[in-house]
Amino acid sequence: MTTDTTTNKWIGKRTLRPDGEDKVTGRAAYAADTSMPGMLWGKILRSPHPHARIRSINTDKALSLPGVKAVMTAADIVEFPLDKPVMVGIADMRWICRNVMARDKALFAGHPVAAVAASTQKIAAEALKLIEVDYEILPFVIDVDEATAPGAAILHPHLRAPGDKSDTPSNIAGKLEHTLGDVAVGFAAADVVIERTFKTKPVHQGYIEPHACLVSVAKDGKATIWSSSQGHFMVRAMSAHLTGTQQSDLKAIPAEIGGGFGGKTIVYLEPIALILARKSGRPVKMTMSREEVFRASGPTSGSSSTVKIGATRDGRITAVEATYRLQAGAFPGSPIRGAVGCALSPYDLANVRITGYDIVSNRPKSTAYRAPGAPIGAYPVECVLDEVAAALKIDPLLLRLKNAAKQGTKAAYGPVFPSIGYEETLRAAMEHPHYSAPLGPNQGRGVASGFWFNAGGESSAQVNINEDGTVVVVTGHPDIGGSRASTVNITAELLGIHYSKVQALIGDTSSIPYSAVTGGSRVTFASAIVVTKSTEQVIEILRQRAAKIWKIDAEAVVWENGHARPAGDNAGKFEPLSLAQIAARASETGGPINGRASANTTGADGGFGTHICDVEVDRETGRVLVKRYTVIQDVGRAIHPAYVEGQMQGGAVQGIGWALNEEYLYDRGGRLENPGFLDYRMPVASDLPMIDCVIIEVPNAKHPQGVRGCGEVPIVPALAAVANALGRALGQRFHELPMRPSNVLAAVEGK
Repeated sequence: MTTDTTTNKWIGKRTLRPDGEDKVTGRAAYAADTSMPGMLWGKILRSPHPHARIRSINTDKALSLPGVKAVMTAADIVEFPLDKPVMVGIADMRWICRNVMARDKALFAGHPVAAVAASTQKIAAEALKLIEVDYEILPFVIDVDEATAPGAAILHPHLRAPGDKSDTPSNIAGKLEHTLGDVAVGFAAADVVIERTFKTKPVHQGYIEPHACLVSVAKDGKATIWSSSQGHFMVRAMSAHLTGTQQSDLKAIPAEIGGGFGGKTIVYLEPIALILARKSGRPVKMTMSREEVFRASGPTSGSSSTVKIGATRDGRITAVEATYRLQAGAFPGSPIRGAVGCALSPYDLANVRITGYDIVSNRPKSTAYRAPGAPIGAYPVECVLDEVAAALKIDPLLLRLKNAAKQGTKAAYGPVFPSIGYEETLRAAMEHPHYSAPLGPNQGRGVASGFWFNAGGESSAQVNINEDGTVVVVTGHPDIGGSRASTVNITAELLGIHYSKVQALIGDTSSIPYSAVTGGSRVTFASAIVVTKSTEQVIEILRQRAAKIWKIDAEAVVWENGHARPAGDNAGKFEPLSLAQIAARASETGGPINGRASANTTGADGGFGTHICDVEVDRETGRVLVKRYTVIQDVGRAIHPAYVEGQMQGGAVQGIGWALNEEYLYDRGGRLENPGFLDYRMPVASDLPMIDCVIIEVPNAKHPQGVRGCGEVPIVPALAAVANALGRALGQRFHELPMRPSNVLAAVEGK
């Protein structure tokens, strides 16, 4: 199924990117490009220990160093008591305040313990060396399974495992469980039962632009924050909470963002820079080094999981039981919802028990990473399904088709699915030339499927008509995946004008009403709703203005193809009025023409995808090379197909890296060994084939343009697709990621 190109002028078209020229010519301004006269440089002192009690911090010597204008510690940040959650969005400020700056204990190597602001970066670095911290070094735990073993070092003495009545401290911070039917009955009815245990390592989002900000405080106490984030309203709210500031005294301005993938949905630097700016009376700029990004900003969780699947001889799945243990890092909050909710959603299952545990360990606090938790959930399920298909001698796509979720299927996490396109992705995969192409020596082909919830949430927009008939659309979401291009296409389509007449902007927190963070594949879905409402208001005003010019009732005017026209001959004989003609007479017909809308949008439908992956193994080195890769996905409606394909390709590539190379490596002292792109091995162009994309469109009936969201789904199946391909290439299975060359070579050599 393809985008309708007959009835749309711009929706479904590959229009020029609004931000493209600025980015390729270097004109685009990122957070680290921002500067002000007289600004200071902020730097952070970080704990060298993975777990240590902070007995004392002495900053006197640092503060006396010439050029140092301010010093701060956790004593300058609002402390949120541990006995009561304080939520900003989905973030709990109890943990955020302790993550931004260590309070009683340093809980990972890299945990901030103090910060300085100085007139130069060199002086700031020297000042950090003068800060005296007295640490009591404590036992630590890095691995997720070791964190729950008897005698493990405890990070938070107040934490108790859910349901444990012994009042024993635990590193298990949370539990989530979904059930359907009776798994015991389901397994008893199975002819084949396969159970496997899997492990994945934490991986970083891999954004190219590090965290950066500039904060200026005026003489009246009001502050402005320029920063790289996925949500400047989030930046304002968290910075206000952490510094005891009312939100009306803060203005957050979004810069262009050089990648985020979920990793820029919380704050690290902004509250620190705000406090230092207040103390010094000067603007303060802070930028993380690449090493700091790796040591102190959240990767996604590592995991340990067990999945058991039973099926009959004809390929009907009778029961699934799964347990996931996800690393939260130093503070609670791993994405167990995504793992537990998404892992089994592609399938129509009668008997399910799936459980997730949130487990703390001495690592940086985990942060969202593209479909948070869902790739971790899908990986073991899709691998075991592949083994079930092999045991039953059934085509692995046919096995999935036999059990595919469809309209009316009740998912284990709760909802009953409306019209969805999962079956269409499977059929498209089975019919794709890739699936029947011959394989060469040492090659294997794997398939896998995946699901992501997608989301709505709070969004705001306003559409302003300029005097010359051009249009400015302002929304409140940072653009990390093409939302400005989609906004332009939708607005131009509704108004019936050329897309080049529409400019899309991202408003700051003082110029546009509240909008939630950019994440969860929500922005094109949500912004399209409020942009549509705003544009419809504008069209109504345009009809009224034309009626005023013609001196007829507004009900007798229609808006068609960028013009106001009489609804019929009985309305009068008038030449159509273009948008530009009406705009030129705005002052004489009632003043400025604009529309605005805010909504807590609902109606998001989940998205499904199926991937095909071919790999080739070098048996002498253990290197695995992806030779061919196809992504097939139901996106609802592709507002801008080139961006949709970019999302599909990007997600697949990130999943390939997760499967084959990426991981955090720690030494015996609990310190990260590979905090940089030289040693943290992300895929580059030479590692990859062209990723083929097949866009399936089963429109979301609850959305004005049929949008589902497309950014998260394409990473979800990738880990398992690569693992299944390698398993078939070698004739043996791997149950731990990454499948690095050393592990593959050991398997080839039978070790």
